[in-house]
Amino acid sequence: MAKVTAKLLLALSLGIAVGVGAQNLDMRAGDRSASFDEPGKPTRGMTQTRVEAAFGAPQNRRAPVGDPPITRWEYADFVVFFEHDKVIHAVSKR
Repeated sequence: MAKVTAKLLLALSLGIAVGVGAQNLDMRAGDRSASFDEPGKPTRGMTQTRVEAAFGAPQNRRAPVGDPPITRWEYADFVVFFEHDKVIHAVSKR
């Protein structure tokens, strides 16, 4: 019984210690640079070909980085991130 109690106390104290280091992420609307699927921006899953057909050629194309390859296209008002050739995120510029 003493071993069970000791293990329980240890588990509880570790859980409390882990909780102390937690951080809050503030996601107020005023702090966000963009929300997904806004009108006038590419949406998740669009191909690079479709993005270019709908929005024209980007001002700047960054080479793919990492594995899986992430590519960034920069437009005047937003930036589009692709995984392989599919949109994963579009972010407004401030």
